Amino acid sequence: MAKTIFAVIMAGGSGTRFWPASRESLPKQFLKVEGGHSLLRGTWSRLEGLVDPENILVVCGQRHADLVRESIPELGENNLILEPVGRNTLPCLALAQIAVREIDPDAIQIVLPADHIISSRDAFQQSMGTAIHAAQSGGLVTLGIPATSPATGYGYIQTGEPIEGVGEGKIWTVRQFIEKPDMARAQELLASGEFFWNSGIFVWTSSAFEAALERHAPELWRGLLGCAEGGLEEFMEGLSPLSVDVGILEKEEDCKVVGAEFHWSDVGSWPALDDVLPDAGAGNRCSGEGKLIAVNASNNVVHGPDGHVTALIGVEGLVVVHTEGASLVCSKEHAQDVRAVVKQVREQAPDRA
Repeated sequence: MAKTIFAVIMAGGSGTRFWPASRESLPKQFLKVEGGHSLLRGTWSRLEGLVDPENILVVCGQRHADLVRESIPELGENNLILEPVGRNTLPCLALAQIAVREIDPDAIQIVLPADHIISSRDAFQQSMGTAIHAAQSGGLVTLGIPATSPATGYGYIQTGEPIEGVGEGKIWTVRQFIEKPDMARAQELLASGEFFWNSGIFVWTSSAFEAALERHAPELWRGLLGCAEGGLEEFMEGLSPLSVDVGILEKEEDCKVVGAEFHWSDVGSWPALDDVLPDAGAGNRCSGEGKLIAVNASNNVVHGPDGHVTALIGVEGLVVVHTEGASLVCSKEHAQDVRAVVKQVREQAPDRA
């Protein structure tokens, strides 16, 4: 008998590397990076035909509930899980586990971040079909992205023994998870040919994830269960932030990785838009709903609101972002320093952070 499939969309986080478009009041997952719809809406749409809408849960912070409803007006009220305090992905997914187990303790769960861009829904769903097949035989399954460069911004997954896949889909056991490496280590991992990037997309049965919570995070799990009658905010206030990767996956013996068959980006910085947005001419990219005019300008990334025109003359390799109340101009090479800027903005102009 086929298991019911649920999806859990993680819509928390602040996305500081996308400041000033992304702020505490409007995190990255709610931005219209591609124009027309938010990243969250794109994630929801990607599940169409794979997961029934009534089985899609969205987890977010309380202050962003209205933004979720704006992006997904058809989302059922019981399908929105509100975190009183953000404490990274493990508490988030444990809360979702409590919700799913009450509906169907034997369900399959697809877990995915709200702020990724994936090129093809069909290719995504094909890979998810392989991952669902792998999860039904037990263990925790992650989607691995073929590593094409020595990236230092991603975690890595080392493949172990191959497992029989589904059609063209490939499955391996996981030998180890590696946190974001420095450049020298990343070059070694890439050269070995044994590593995927960790996409942060997971598939498991509710029973397998609950068993892993009992093994590796019993105090967290039992504490959350004990908040059924109240006290959730106080309990979560006392938690240290912990990712599901560190808290569960790196400790779990029965993990599998499925090789993703789609183009993927976690859109982790403004320059990452080079890989996901169409060329607007001379290598320039235009994000959001604004317009770009470029004269002797090349390889720039521009973001502006609806109706706003950004004109570039004689510049190359810049990030230019305009929003109400704050703007950013930097070289692509220094775009990673946006976090340092946000720290100063919080001190000097907190209403713009």
